[in-house]
Amino acid sequence: MEANVFRFRDARAAPDPVLEAEPVAFGSQPVPLVLDNGSFQARAGWACPGPDPGPEPRLQFRAVCARGRGGARGGPGPQVGNALGSLEPLRWMLRSPFDRNVPVNLELQELLLDYSFQHLGVSSQGCVDHPIVLTEAVCNPLYSRQMMSELLFECYRIPKVAYGIDSLFSFYHNMPKNALSSGLIISSGYQCTHILPVLEGRLDAKNCKRINLGGSQAAGYLQRLLQLKYPGHLAAITLSRMEEILQEHSYIAEDYGAELQKWRCPDYYENNVHKMQLPFSNKLLGSTLTAEEKQERRQQQLRRLQELNARRREEKLQLDQERLERLLYVQELLEDGQMDQFHKALIELNMDSPEELQSYIQKLTLAVEQAKQKILQAEANLEVDVVDSKPEVIPQQLHQSATTSLSCQSALLESSTPDLEQLEPSLEDVESINDFEPLFSEEAPEVEKPVTTVQPVFNLAAYHQLFVGTERIRAPEIIFQPSLIGEEQAGIAETLHYVLDRYPKAVQDTLVQNVFLTGGNVMYPGMKARMEKELLEMRPFQSSFQVQLASNPVLDAWYGARDWALDHLEDSGAWVTRKDYEEKGGEYLKEHCASNTYVPIRLPKQASRASETQTSGRGSGASGSGAGEQA
Repeated sequence: MEANVFRFRDARAAPDPVLEAEPVAFGSQPVPLVLDNGSFQARAGWACPGPDPGPEPRLQFRAVCARGRGGARGGPGPQVGNALGSLEPLRWMLRSPFDRNVPVNLELQELLLDYSFQHLGVSSQGCVDHPIVLTEAVCNPLYSRQMMSELLFECYRIPKVAYGIDSLFSFYHNMPKNALSSGLIISSGYQCTHILPVLEGRLDAKNCKRINLGGSQAAGYLQRLLQLKYPGHLAAITLSRMEEILQEHSYIAEDYGAELQKWRCPDYYENNVHKMQLPFSNKLLGSTLTAEEKQERRQQQLRRLQELNARRREEKLQLDQERLERLLYVQELLEDGQMDQFHKALIELNMDSPEELQSYIQKLTLAVEQAKQKILQAEANLEVDVVDSKPEVIPQQLHQSATTSLSCQSALLESSTPDLEQLEPSLEDVESINDFEPLFSEEAPEVEKPVTTVQPVFNLAAYHQLFVGTERIRAPEIIFQPSLIGEEQAGIAETLHYVLDRYPKAVQDTLVQNVFLTGGNVMYPGMKARMEKELLEMRPFQSSFQVQLASNPVLDAWYGARDWALDHLEDSGAWVTRKDYEEKGGEYLKEHCASNTYVPIRLPKQASRASETQTSGRGSGASGSGAGEQA
C-alpha cells in the first residue's frame, strides 16, 4: 500500500446488551451508581466496594437521542446512544439534552437515564433504590440542578444524590489521597474549555473561566476546511470522519508559526501528509462491458425475472387451491345435510346463499386451471429458450460448407472473367497518370488501419483520497487561537494568564506547580509540550512550574467519581437526601472537595414587593381613616 494512506474506520456502534446487576448491588447496603453525564458521551457503572472496585464503566454511549415515528403507527420509538448505530444517516434527527455542557431538556435527559438504568439491570419502575453520584457542569445554573433533582427524586425516587464536577473528580483520582492539593485544572471537552483554580482541595469558583470552544467546534472547522479543499466529496466529508481524524491524526504544534513554515517544504509535506482514503467503487459509471457480457447480463436478469414470476404463480396457485378445498368442504356439508355447520361456514366466508358459493367455486376452479396452464407454458418456453441458445452447426461442418461455397464462387469467377491482358495499360499511360498523382494525392483513398484506442490512465483510488496536511494542526489550534474561526474569545494561554494575575505571587507559584490537563480534547500529541511552552513565556525568569496530564483524560472523571463514592459512602455531609430535597428545594447542594460552590437563591425583589404591598395597605388604611375624620 502507498505510504501514509489511512482508511476511515467508519466505526458503527454495537447495541448495548441488557446486563444483569452486580451481585454486590443487592446486598444489605445499596451500592452507589456512578453516572458521568457528559455532553459527548455518557458513562455509567457501579461503585463496588472491596479491594477490586471493578473494571471501567459498564456502559458508555453517545449522549444523543433520535425520536422515531412511533406511537399509534407501530414504528420504532425513541432510540438512544449506541442503539442508533451509525449517526450520519440520522444526523438531522439527533437531539441532545445539553445546551453547551448544561442539561436543559429534561425529557431527553430522562431517556438517557432510562437507557442507563435498563442496560445496567436496574429496574426503574417504582423506584431506583441506589445512591447516585452525578457529574454536572462548572458553576451549573441552579435551575438546571433543580430540574435534575426533581427528575431523580420525583420520577426515580432515589434515596440520595451527590453532585460533582467531572474535571474535579479527575483531579481527585490523580492526586494523592487524603491530601489537600492545590493546582490549576485545564479541562477541555466536547463543547467547552475551563480554567479551574483549586486552593487547598476546594474550587475557587469566583476565578473560574470558561472558553466556549472544544472538540465539537474543532470537528466543524476541519469539516469546512476539507469541504472547501475537496468540493467533489462534500457528502463523504462527514462530522464522524472529522472526529476520527482529530482523534487519530491531529496534533498540537509546539510553535504554530514555525510548524507552518515546515509544512511549506515539499519533502516535509510528502513525509507527513496523511492521505485519508474514502470508500469508492471500482466500477465507473460508463463501465466498459463487451456486447457479449451485456447480453449475458440481460439473459441473467431475464432468467431471474422468470424464476421470480414462476415462484409467484406457484404461491398464488397454492393459495387458490387451499381456498378451493375449503369451499368444496363447505359444499360437502350442504350435500350431507349438515345445515347448521353449513350456515356457520357461509357466515365465516361472508357469503349469503349456496348459489353464491357455487358461483365462487366455479370461478376459483377456472382460475386454478388457468394458473396450471400458465405454469406449464412458462416451463415449456424456458426449455425452448435453452435449446435455441445452443449452436446448431458444429465448427467442422461450418468449415466444410464455407470451403464448398468458396470453391463454387471461384469457379464462377473464372468462367465469367474476360482476358486481363487486354485491359493492362501501356507504359505511356502509366507515366501520364504519375504526372497527375501530386494533384490528387489528398483525395486518394488510404488503406484503413486498425485503430488502437488508448484508454486514459485514471487512478480512482487517488481521486478518493483526502490529503490532510496543515489541517492536522489547524483544527486543534482553535483552543489557543479562537480567531482562526472568527471567535472573539481569548485562548487557553491568555485566559490562564488572566486567572493567574488575579492571585498574589505566592499563590501563583503554588498553582503553577500543579497544572493538571484533563478532558477528551487534551489528548492530542504535543498538548503537554505546548502548555509548558506557554507557561515558560508567561512566568518570570527561572521560575518553576509543572504540567501533568491525566492518566486517562476521558475516563478519569468516572474513576474519580467512583473513588469519591467509596470514600464518602457513610458521610452524610456530602449527600443530598430526599429530606433535604423536600425541605431546601431541588437546587440545594452539599459542598465537598469535587463539587460546585452552593449559592442559595435570594429573592430581594419579592421581599421589596411584599413591603411595598404592606406600605400601600397602611397608606390606604390611613387615607380611609382620614376620610372618616373629615366626614
